Amino acid sequence: MADEQFKLENQLCFRLYTAARLTMGAYHPYLAPLGITYPQYLVLLVLWEKDKQPVCDIGKRLLLETNTLTPLLQRMEKAGLVTRTRGKEDSRQRIVSLTEKGCAMRKQAAGIHESMRKEITLKFVEEQEMIPTLDKLIEELLKLNK
Repeated sequence: MADEQFKLENQLCFRLYTAARLTMGAYHPYLAPLGITYPQYLVLLVLWEKDKQPVCDIGKRLLLETNTLTPLLQRMEKAGLVTRTRGKEDSRQRIVSLTEKGCAMRKQAAGIHESMRKEITLKFVEEQEMIPTLDKLIEELLKLNK
């Protein structure tokens, strides 16, 4: 008989992992027609807010290390969504910019947020309750990961 602490159903980590994996899966039907993955969508969201950003700034927004972000950006560049150029002040820095195709994709993606909001938050919890709770959780987990 397993100790209670080792039962899968008692693990917070399993629920978080499962929720994250299923969230990405729920986005798939909306992103597949655009030919992008969920992580690529997140990068596009950051660039649609503010174009022409250093890789390190994008990484800070997405809480991703540069070594994780670089291969993702390389694939996006091959797909014609972004370009990466050397920084003017620091040639070691890479500036990521949207291409015409990357900018145009914003129109194609316009309904995704509202569709997911209806699918997830409106069915069981108000968005105003969910987002601050998740933000607090992320904040505490960031402290543990420093």
